Order: sequence, then C-alpha cells, then structure tokens
Amino acid sequence: MNDATTSNQMSPELLKVAERAKRHPEQRILALAHLIDEPALERAYRSLRRDAAVGVDGVTVEQYGERLAENLQTLRARMKAGQYRHQPIRRVHIPKENGTSRPIGIATVEDKIVQGALREVLEDIYEQDFLDCSNGFRPKRGAHDAIRQLNGAMYRGGANYIVEADIVSFFDNIDRKMLMEMLRNRIADESLMRLVGKCLHVGVLDGARYLEPEEGTAQGSSLSPLLGNVYLHHVLDVWFEREVQPQLRGRSTLVRYADDFVLRFEHADDAQRVWGVLEARFKRFGLALHPKKTRSFPFQAPRDGGGSGGATFDFLGFTLHWQRARKPGTWRVACRTRGARLRRAIKAATEWCRRHRHDPVKEQHLALTRKLNGHYSYFGVNGNFDSLKRVHFAVERAWQKWLNRRSQRARMNWKRFRQLLKANPLPAPEIKVQIWGNRESVRQKSRMV
Repeated sequence: MNDATTSNQMSPELLKVAERAKRHPEQRILALAHLIDEPALERAYRSLRRDAAVGVDGVTVEQYGERLAENLQTLRARMKAGQYRHQPIRRVHIPKENGTSRPIGIATVEDKIVQGALREVLEDIYEQDFLDCSNGFRPKRGAHDAIRQLNGAMYRGGANYIVEADIVSFFDNIDRKMLMEMLRNRIADESLMRLVGKCLHVGVLDGARYLEPEEGTAQGSSLSPLLGNVYLHHVLDVWFEREVQPQLRGRSTLVRYADDFVLRFEHADDAQRVWGVLEARFKRFGLALHPKKTRSFPFQAPRDGGGSGGATFDFLGFTLHWQRARKPGTWRVACRTRGARLRRAIKAATEWCRRHRHDPVKEQHLALTRKLNGHYSYFGVNGNFDSLKRVHFAVERAWQKWLNRRSQRARMNWKRFRQLLKANPLPAPEIKVQIWGNRESVRQKSRMV
C-alpha cells in the first residue's frame, strides 16, 4: 500500500494522526475536530476550481475569496459554536447515452470548503486502512493502476474465471446509519461525526422541488467518493480478503475502482460460490447488483489456433480481451477503448465542432487539441493505438465538415483543409500510458472450459 503519511502538504498535526492510525489499525481516534482550523479551511478553499458551478446562494469562488480571511474566521467560529448548517445542494441532471440522466449535486462554496477540510482529516486516517485492491479517488492512484493490477493478476496466471459486477445507483443507496457506524469504528470524536452528519443529511433543490433524501450521499460532493470508499471497504474489500479468500480452493483477486470492481478466480467453483453470495452480501447493506450486468464467465487464453481470443469484459472504459503475443503459442491481456465510450467521444467532438464552427479557427484548434490530448492521456494505453487513430480520424472529418458548412462563399474542401492542418495540426495519436512491459505474455492454457 502507498505510504500515505508522507504528504508534503500535510500539517504536522495531521501527520501525527496518520502515523497513529497506521500504527494502531484497530484503535478509535479522538480529538480530530480541532484539526479543521482556519489554515485547513484555507487549504480547502485553495483547492477549489475557480470556474466551479455556483450553489443555491449564487456565490462564486472568486466572490468568496474577496474577503477570504474574514469569511473563514466567521465560518470557523460558527463551526466551533455548533452553529454551522450545510445549505441545500443544487441538483443538475447530466444526460447519459441510454436516455437517462445522472444527478449531480452542487454545494455552495462555503460547504465545499467544509467538505474539503473534513475530507483531509478522514483521508489521512483511512489511507492507512484501505486495502491495495482499492484504487478510486485515492492519492497517487487512478484507473490505470486498477487496470495494471488486473493485468498483473492475468500475467501471474490463475485468472481463468471472472465475476463482473455493477452496483445499482451506489451513491444514492448508501445506508447512512450503517456508514456512520462504520466511521465510528475508527473515529471517537463526536464533534467530527456531527459535522459528517451535517454533510450527509442535507436537502436537495431539484429545480423548483425541495427534497430531503433519507439515504445516499450527494454525487458531486468532494466528500462522497471518500465516504463511498469507506462503505465498500467494509462491505466488499475486507469481507473478501478476510472471510472469502481463506475459504477458496485456488487463487483469487479483487480489483476495485470506486464502485466498479472485478473479481478473478483460478477455479470455476470458487467463482460460482462467490457470485452466488454477492447479491445477499450487498443486500445486507442496502445495495443491489444489476441483474443483467453482473455475471460469472470463463476468461482463459485460447489454445493455439483458437481464433480471436474468446471472452471479453468491460472495465473503466476499456474492453479487456486476449490478444496474441509475439512469442508463438502465448497470449496476453490487451485493452481497447470500449465501444460505447469510443462512440461517445466521437459524438461529443462532432457536436462540439457543429456548435463552435463560427469560432475563430485558432480557438477551435486549441480546444480540439486539448480534447484530443485529454483523450490520449486516458485511453492512450499500449495496445490501444487503433482506437486512438479512429478518434483522431473522426475529429478531423468532423472539423472539416463543419468548417465547410459555416460559409457558402468560402468552402472548406479537403485540399484547403489539408493546408489548414499544416498550419494548425491536430495532435497525432500517442501511447502515453504503459499498462504492461515486456513480460506481458501468458502461456496458453491446455485445458478449455
């Protein structure tokens, strides 16, 4: 596990708390609320995006910062006196590809500051507790690390069967009472726990409707990812490591990124046993698994001559599949951009070109350059070059199409567009992330399912 007690930005007192939490993993920790002082609140303010959306009070980050010292002093005084109240969260709905929408909660600047300072304290404690299988929303960890873990398990062998699961509306269905009990297993400071409760039990302004949800944490809150990790740490990670794995016949691995997780097993009966109890385990904590997106299936390297590689599964925007390696008779696990994510990226870029076709070409070029580089930074893993080329080609076509349509007098045919690209080249596809190195192959399996 990453040593989370050496952050350069951590205050000396927080450092002591983190070290104590690491030395005494079963101990409840006292005297934490005083750590949320004015310097902690200021650190939380400095971490906010300046262009962040406003909450129900309409105050921007810049406006709050005009009298920052006075505002933080007043906020700290209200918190110390127990007079701080979290304002309602403004809910917006982000459209999804399937026609539904994802609700996002937007807190006020002041509430974001409190959440950030509170997260800093809780994170320094729980970074000592979280297991190595957990990768999402943690310092110095990310989605690529989760995929590397999964690939490493495949390379080491014994990853013949996969259990892929999808939690239905995870953040909306967290049992708050159970979550608070989990936190109290580690935290003995009731002042801090009351502050957590104020950030949990908060109203939601959805258009003209005011709601008071009884379960869940607000998506969009900077505190929610950490609280979600705490919840699944107890529901899944610790349970799987301490109760499930000792009873299995063969090797197994859990890889989790936030509420997305994959289990791999050496033996089919182990996979079936765990798959059979997962639903009951999650139901006990108020969570449900999607019946059509939760499955157990074989995932073995094909025998030589076995064709394209058999089963595939999706994880964190990628489709993982078997691919022939350079050494004859061996296979490796490879990643390609998931089809739905690929289509979404192309559709978004095309729509952007349509909406901004009348902007100056230089501005369009800068924006498309940022978009492509951002796409390459995440999806530019070794073995995924063809998917990157498809996105690059589609963006070029979309840009030419909508430049051509912005004026009937000066058409942007392909000859003119190629000249424009010479002066304003779009970034070429580039592999930026190494998921595996030279030892990526696995030996073919002689036994087929």
